[in-house]
Amino acid sequence: MIYPQNFEQKIGFDQIRSLIKERCLGSLGMDYTDRMQFSTDYDTIRKQLNCTWEFVHIIEMADDFPADFFFDVRPSLRRVRIEGTFLEESELFDLRRSLDTIQAIVRFLRPGEEEEIRYPYPYLYDLSKEVEAFPQLVKRIDTILDKFGHIRDNASPELAHIRSSITSTLSSISRNLNAILRAAQSEGFVDKEVSPTMRDGRLVIPVAPSYKRKIKGIVHDESASGKTIFIEPAEVVEANNRVRELENEERREIVRILTAFTDELRPFIDEIIYSYEFLAEIDFIRAKALFAIETGGVLPTFENKRQIEWFHAVHPLLYLSLKRQGKTVVPLDLTLDEKNRILLISGPNAGGKSVCLKTAGLLQYMLQCGLLVPMHDNSRTGIFKDIFIDIGDEQSIEDDLSTYSSHLTHMKFFVRNANENSLLLIDEFGGGTEPQIGGAIAEALLDRFNQKRAYGVITTHYQNLKHFAEDTDGIVNGAMLYDRHLMQPLFKLSIGNPGSSFAIEIARKIGLPEDVIASASEKVGSAYIDMDKYLQDIVRDKRYWESKRQNIRQREKKLEELTARYEADLTALEKQRKELLKQAKGDAAQILAEANARIENTIREIKEAQAEKEKTRAARQKFEQFKAGLNEEPEADANDLVSRKLKQIAERKKRKQQRKKAEENQTQPANTSPIVVGDAVRLKGQTSIGEVLAVNGNNVTVAFGMLKSTVKSDRLEKVSKSQIKKENAKATFIGEQTTEDMREKQLHFKQEIDVRGMRADEALQAVTYFIDDAIQVGCSRVRILHGTGTGVLRQVIRQYLKTVPGVAHFQDEHVQLGGAGITVVELN
Repeated sequence: MIYPQNFEQKIGFDQIRSLIKERCLGSLGMDYTDRMQFSTDYDTIRKQLNCTWEFVHIIEMADDFPADFFFDVRPSLRRVRIEGTFLEESELFDLRRSLDTIQAIVRFLRPGEEEEIRYPYPYLYDLSKEVEAFPQLVKRIDTILDKFGHIRDNASPELAHIRSSITSTLSSISRNLNAILRAAQSEGFVDKEVSPTMRDGRLVIPVAPSYKRKIKGIVHDESASGKTIFIEPAEVVEANNRVRELENEERREIVRILTAFTDELRPFIDEIIYSYEFLAEIDFIRAKALFAIETGGVLPTFENKRQIEWFHAVHPLLYLSLKRQGKTVVPLDLTLDEKNRILLISGPNAGGKSVCLKTAGLLQYMLQCGLLVPMHDNSRTGIFKDIFIDIGDEQSIEDDLSTYSSHLTHMKFFVRNANENSLLLIDEFGGGTEPQIGGAIAEALLDRFNQKRAYGVITTHYQNLKHFAEDTDGIVNGAMLYDRHLMQPLFKLSIGNPGSSFAIEIARKIGLPEDVIASASEKVGSAYIDMDKYLQDIVRDKRYWESKRQNIRQREKKLEELTARYEADLTALEKQRKELLKQAKGDAAQILAEANARIENTIREIKEAQAEKEKTRAARQKFEQFKAGLNEEPEADANDLVSRKLKQIAERKKRKQQRKKAEENQTQPANTSPIVVGDAVRLKGQTSIGEVLAVNGNNVTVAFGMLKSTVKSDRLEKVSKSQIKKENAKATFIGEQTTEDMREKQLHFKQEIDVRGMRADEALQAVTYFIDDAIQVGCSRVRILHGTGTGVLRQVIRQYLKTVPGVAHFQDEHVQLGGAGITVVELN
């Protein structure tokens, strides 16, 4: 239930409806938009929301959705239900094109079995699975109409004969008229540049009035100036009459053809109208999706229960208005649950209370009308059976109602009909009458609403209501924040504490005399002033701690990032340790091999010496010296060896840096020359070298590889050619194992991948790995087989290729080699 009758106008939904109608392709969608209404059926709302959400993805990802010829021929179809009636030529043409659009949409939503991509949009598929496209009717219409929507000459043998007769008769008339015209021109009765023209469907000759009796015939017309008479020569009157007869016969034959086709069509009219209802709903869903994209609408979690847990919710009309002004809207966080069902919002005038109220009403109403809502997608939404609103001045002269009386009338309806499934939206609760009794009545009503366990958003200035909310379960205070230093509203909702009206501060800002303000403060008493001040202090302190908490969250996030980076560094260090261990094992194997060689060499020398004692003793002594050299280092396990290696590397790196620094200080003077286009530079403290592309004052545009960046000149330092060579040498160092792996990958890399039959996400992942491998092995050209089908795979893959920096160009394969079913990719 929605109350009152002008609910949509009060919350601005009538404007939402108009904006959606503007985005429809034709009257089909507009008619459906007019029928859009508030629903309390969970399954219906869920289907509508998911259909719209799927269409958002279609708009953002698929550029081949059929969006032409959304003609509404339902009135014509209803008209020809009567026997003997027929569709006119233009109506039949609209029917043919729109049926073709229906067929294309159904084919888009229900791809064929061969692509194995069944129902990529399941909710829209369910919408289309009972829809008929009537391809046989389309083929039948094509035998009647040409591509321009005109009746074909061969639509029937009789029509072909009639039109042939008309053509030959007109040719005969034209020849006779031209002969008469040439004779008249030679006699001087008609000007040389005159030619035959058409009047009342008959070919005539323009003649000056003074010569009208020189040509025998029938005068059909004269020009507006009276200086030209149009005469049908007597010689062609009979032929023109024959043309008229043939044209009448042609019209009768066309009517017969159209009537015969309409008779064939008539049994299917109900099914065709059902298909047009589908086309209307598609137009409507498309318009809703376009509106959602423009306003940032999303599909939050939607559950079949009463709940509002919104994050960064935005009033769509306010968002569009501020966007046109180049401003941004302040988002709203709103939570209503079983514990805190009613939110009582207080705060200064013009602080955003009413906007908050209207935002809550509009977004909930939009949601239950099947519209996506602008809020964060982690929000949780629910469903209410009733939405009641009391907002604005309801004074009525006709009904003899004051503003307050009108408010009480609404409250009477709310009290009688509100329940646990109701959402109440009340602005300036208790206002419009004497504050003391008005506040008391408002408190009693608020207590009754709470007892009925209704949900609601209520705005007020009354202190007694703030106290009541603070002391009552089920009701929570909220405040619209206000910066009392800048004396301006922040338009932010804070839940948990009541807000101050800032009446004294606002009066002082406006310039009300200080003695008047002091007198007013005395009248209300120090208790009221102190309480208002305490409210302001509470809000201020809450803002302070909220800011502190936000800073802590940011620091925690930074700490998490640092932890992740350190873990990555530890992983890299562990990898380096393993590589060094592998290298140490290799060195040990080399030493062992050398030892074996020495042993074999010693044995050979002993044999060659033929057991001479001196030479044998020398060989043995030489081998013992080699053995002692191996034993000079104490035995250590692999970890000790790795530790020594790491220490040696660190010492060498340190000595190298010290030597490099000394060389730069001694041999390389500071390069203080200005930076110009073409110079090699790097950021101070960084190692990446880039090339200067442009210099604009202190701003320098530098290309670091494929990345362009504009930086201040004082952050850059020029790099000499020798330094570039050193950096390039470092950059081109590739480990032996890496080189071997790359060589192996190059040998086994195939320049073609087949993703036909895969789902879109599987195909995209496979193509991503394939392109990465192709770039790594230096391949210049690859082919991706995706098939034609509905074009989904082709579209997804090509959207990905546009984002890959290493892709220079891509296109369809040659038509003889696969055409649009294969994408050829040229790599840098």
